[in-house]
Amino acid sequence: MQSLTNRSRVVVRKEMTFAEKIYIPAILAGLRITLKHFFKKSVTVRYPEEKRPFSAVYRGQHVLKRDEYGAECCTACGLCAVACPAEAITMVAAEREPGEEKLYREEKYAAIYEINMLRCIFCGLCEDACPKEAIFLTDRLVPAFNERGDFIYGKDKLVEPVDARIDISKRQTDAVKEFKTHKELRHNRLKEDLD
Repeated sequence: MQSLTNRSRVVVRKEMTFAEKIYIPAILAGLRITLKHFFKKSVTVRYPEEKRPFSAVYRGQHVLKRDEYGAECCTACGLCAVACPAEAITMVAAEREPGEEKLYREEKYAAIYEINMLRCIFCGLCEDACPKEAIFLTDRLVPAFNERGDFIYGKDKLVEPVDARIDISKRQTDAVKEFKTHKELRHNRLKEDLD
């Protein structure tokens, strides 16, 4: 007997049976579980041959959009960098030179725009903060690399090509689409309407 405070408790040492000593019931129980799962349908997706469908609001790799004429929409206002909780966005603003009107939408543009994908948490606050709708998160996956420097995405990887536009209509809510119909607002007018 063992005394615990004012109470007594009887400790019984139970002897193991011969089958328990050689662990046969435990081994058979483990094999039964293994065989039960062996004949079930596999849940493994054989990526990249098979791909699971993504949600319409999935947030993947970023893209810097161009307008209808192929000019970059980003005006280097810095609101996306300020809104980023991970401080993953850095940019350097520059003034547009004469003759570059077709390259950049406004007088000011981002000469350097970088996103550190290792720090990015894909929260989407950068696209919410952008007043020009210049940055969006797409449904594309960010590829894996071996070197840390490869995860610093500059304008060469972020700006969408002129000939291969990236569809971001799924990322826009109904409220944003309705807001864009108000042509009396300067933000929603095309470039030729402003001139």
